[in-house]
Amino acid sequence: MTTLPTWSLLVLTLPTENATARMRFWRALKAKGCAVLRDGIYLLPYTEEREQMLRELASAIADSGGNAYLLRAPSLDAVQEAEFRALFDRAEDHAAFMRSLKDARKTISGQSAADLTRLRRRLRKDYETIVATDYFPGDTATRAQAAWQDFIGLVDTVLSPGEPHSAEQPIRSLSASDYQGRTWATRQHPWVDRVASAWLIRRFIDRDARFMWLTSPSACPADALGFDFDGAAFTHIGERVTFEVLIASFGLEKEPALLRIAEMVHALDVGGAAVPEAAGFEAVMAGASERAAHDDQLLDEMSRVLDSLYTHFTSAAKSRDAGGRS
Repeated sequence: MTTLPTWSLLVLTLPTENATARMRFWRALKAKGCAVLRDGIYLLPYTEEREQMLRELASAIADSGGNAYLLRAPSLDAVQEAEFRALFDRAEDHAAFMRSLKDARKTISGQSAADLTRLRRRLRKDYETIVATDYFPGDTATRAQAAWQDFIGLVDTVLSPGEPHSAEQPIRSLSASDYQGRTWATRQHPWVDRVASAWLIRRFIDRDARFMWLTSPSACPADALGFDFDGAAFTHIGERVTFEVLIASFGLEKEPALLRIAEMVHALDVGGAAVPEAAGFEAVMAGASERAAHDDQLLDEMSRVLDSLYTHFTSAAKSRDAGGRS
């Protein structure tokens, strides 16, 4: 016999004398995608994490002078199960998002890097808001995901033309002592992965590195070490972006601060798990690109930002270690 899914129900009466609290609780319920069965009764498909969230919300409602009771129950039958699932249908939200992507595509040409970055960040927030409460994704969600990935690819092509394809090959273990005083070459107008990789090279691998900014990968001199383009000495391998490949190649994985930066670079370059610092770094990068007179100046400016992030992440790691030993 098939067991029907379980639901969490929050039965509540909001405080009558605190309009601010009522509005805050309504917004919290909406943000979590709760369905309304009737006034004061809200529904979510059960998971331990969601129920804990509702439990905390119920406690906050009680502390504000209201009443809230949290219940858990299965659907009575398949008919009721279908009725409950229909309350969480996000197909129209996904369809509206795809229409906004279609409109956004018409505006990409001629926009500055800063404007494109803001546009992508706004649409990413819209998309993630829908996905976060789409508890039963269907065909429309699949189409919206494909449309979003295509849009990201289009913006990346404009911001960073010539983005490398991922190679399938082993990552060699190398010694930094064999790579001193070299010329390193990558595509001009660098974006996140190339700027971070250049910073990593000069900061941790080759302190006397000289950089060439190529109009085309085919212009890379034979004696230069290319990075972040197809056929380069260092480029994307498997799921790793160039910054991560350099870390692995030169044995820098034991640096927790570098790994935190790597998570950010990965998320901004190819997507992935959200990183709190990513949006801020991307905004600074876009602004610096607008201001910098040339690529060396851009690298110098963003290197200071990366130095600060590295110092911050190092301090945070030391604080965690100290806390763990106490």
